[in-house]
Amino acid sequence: MSDLLKLIGYPVSFIMIGYGAMTILGGHITPGGGFQGGTMMASGAILCILTYGLKDNPFNLSHERMSIIESCGALLYVILGLCGLFLGGSFLYNAGTNIYGLIPAATASIFNYPDALHAGIIPYLNIVVGLKVFIGLTTLVILFYGVTKYREDYVDDEEID
Repeated sequence: MSDLLKLIGYPVSFIMIGYGAMTILGGHITPGGGFQGGTMMASGAILCILTYGLKDNPFNLSHERMSIIESCGALLYVILGLCGLFLGGSFLYNAGTNIYGLIPAATASIFNYPDALHAGIIPYLNIVVGLKVFIGLTTLVILFYGVTKYREDYVDDEEID
């Protein structure tokens, strides 16, 4: 890519990732949330992948690192759901708000998000879903980019059926 794209692509990708993080963190009180913020963050990483390539990418998204982040996101989602199941009686019960009064006050204060609207576990779910979507979409683009980049190495002049 050109030097101008490399000069502009990196700061713009940080702005996109920051805007995605802002959407994730404010998703319980504004339109948006984990999925929308995760796609914004992924678009920032994808911009760097397309601008710099896979080897010179400044984010250094290795397979092991992305696998760990996505696995932690899935594990934390299940843990938050099980907390609601064991404390409130249903999977993903919002233990911080305790709408039905099923959870003792001491336990509900653990999940009490420090916000005037008392969103409970919803912001934590947004963060976890945002991580999963960010890594999932970035992985998908890396796979497509790698396949199309090295397709000439595996394809002969013959037509593939």
